[in-house]
Amino acid sequence: LLIAGPCVLEDRDEMFAVAEHMSALAEGLGVGYVFKASFLKDNRTRSSSPRGPGADEGLRLLQDIRESVGCPVLTDIHLSEEIEACADAGIDIVQIPAFLSRQSRLLEAAGASGCAVNVKKGQFLAPEDLEHVVGKITAAGGERILLTERGTTFGYHDLVVDFRGFAFARDLGWPWIFDVTHSLQRPSGQGAVSGGTPQLAPMMARAACAAGVDGLFIEVHPEPSRALSDASTQLPLDSVESWLPLAVDLHRRTRDARASERS
Repeated sequence: LLIAGPCVLEDRDEMFAVAEHMSALAEGLGVGYVFKASFLKDNRTRSSSPRGPGADEGLRLLQDIRESVGCPVLTDIHLSEEIEACADAGIDIVQIPAFLSRQSRLLEAAGASGCAVNVKKGQFLAPEDLEHVVGKITAAGGERILLTERGTTFGYHDLVVDFRGFAFARDLGWPWIFDVTHSLQRPSGQGAVSGGTPQLAPMMARAACAAGVDGLFIEVHPEPSRALSDASTQLPLDSVESWLPLAVDLHRRTRDARASERS
């Protein structure tokens, strides 16, 4: 599974261009595709940082992309009332941000919404801790759950990915997604904004696929330097096709090897 798009919704024509480009790339590789973008970003370093168009305009745009491009769509939620609005708009997957991954009422509302739920693992959680997160969602009726690794806090302004945790996460029985670009962030690493090392994205994606991940989450933008959010880690839209085929091949080889071991 490929989940890809910009951090927040921006210019309408560019959002359609991203969705169409990534959908075609995924189809050519024989993998599923979900367009992702947030209509509102609450976790911003500065109060003046752009947060997105808001629910009304943003959900309409996501609906249009879903219908015109023909792909599922994913967006962040922060409040229970946002979940209800997403469900009413036909959003396929609501995403729980990492810093909110232990918020019981939010998880329960997402589980009861009828939408699929993608939970970003908090930077402060071990993979096995997600068992309790999943329990809150399933107790509320949620049956379609994705769990996403986005790095663990290690010292100031740094994240580290422990690939051993992928094996523990698979034992939970839910699809395990690797957030390539957010794992390369350096939160607040540039003072007022977050920094990052996007040049490492191809290597990290390949490593995750070799470790048995079920899907990749990537933030892409036509021109990352002018992106309204996460400009330091988003990948150029036209760069992904140079390395994604090898990552997909590694995923398939790893999947086949695991199936052979089980048999």
